[in-house]
Amino acid sequence: MTASVNPSPFLGAAKGEMGDRVPVWFMRQAGRSLPEYRALREGTAMLDSCRQPEMVTEITLQPVRRHGVDAAIFYSDIMVPLMAIGIDLDIVSGVGPVVAHPIRTTRDVEALRPLTPDDVGYVTEAVRALVAELGETPLIGFTGAPFTLASYLVEGGPSKNYARTKALMVGQPELWDELCRRLAVISAAFLRVQVDAGARAVQLFDSWAGALSVSDYRRHVLPHSAAVLAELTDVPRIHFGVGTGELLADMASITDVIGVDWRIELAEASRRVGGTHPVQGNIDPALLGAPWEVLADRVRDVIRSGAAAPGHIVNLGHGVPPDTDPTVLTRIVELVHTEGAQLRAEALA
Repeated sequence: MTASVNPSPFLGAAKGEMGDRVPVWFMRQAGRSLPEYRALREGTAMLDSCRQPEMVTEITLQPVRRHGVDAAIFYSDIMVPLMAIGIDLDIVSGVGPVVAHPIRTTRDVEALRPLTPDDVGYVTEAVRALVAELGETPLIGFTGAPFTLASYLVEGGPSKNYARTKALMVGQPELWDELCRRLAVISAAFLRVQVDAGARAVQLFDSWAGALSVSDYRRHVLPHSAAVLAELTDVPRIHFGVGTGELLADMASITDVIGVDWRIELAEASRRVGGTHPVQGNIDPALLGAPWEVLADRVRDVIRSGAAAPGHIVNLGHGVPPDTDPTVLTRIVELVHTEGAQLRAEALA
């Protein structure tokens, strides 16, 4: 185990430097599972809440106060940068992002203009306020990857099979590449705003890339995600997708830390990426409602499996479900902090 000289266990692990505490945070930790979040958000639409710096700051801080996690993730939504450049969209309760005018033509793609810092001044304001409040606890900036953003723009909303998206991708590859090129510029700019304001790491969510074959991913998606992350080499970069077990080696080639969902053990994920990258994950979110003794053993298994990688950031394999009992998350953090280093050492012995 490489000793960490970083005061942040999270940042140390992202660099493969594991100290006396295994770090933990949760995707979607700031949100629907917290009663204080629901009380604050009451009467405020999702996208409206993302444009209110004081609300963003408070929501981002809530899980840090409650759970004692090792990193905060900026409260926003992957659709915010698209909204900021004038795309007519909404987050519909029970549905997800809905785009009023889905992309169908070259003219539609050409309407996607670059994002400027002035478009998201509320992001800069909120990040600066958060950095002042968080102290040594790092803030993670995030954005959606070009494929996932494109899927919403082309489908007009969530999809189960991404039929329109795939048809455009393989049927009109030049138009697809131009769409994703523009989205990569937007995503990189959104991350840069967060980093310039003080975020100390970033995560690129390609939530739905697991719907693709390896060959289609390599040809039509990987270059655009690479273009995003190439603009953020001054901070640790995490890349995550759902159902991406067959894509992990390709994803790892463009990032510093590879996020892993619950479908594959971390030791196997590390093997697939050559044992060179820190990993993040991968407790099954569906198990958060299991009896504590069962869940605790699964968390221990995740820590042991993560020892195969040079660094490990404990997380879920996807976001926190809205019906999660917050006290369970707090107990996971306590377990990871009290037992994590010893479990990792034993696994490495």
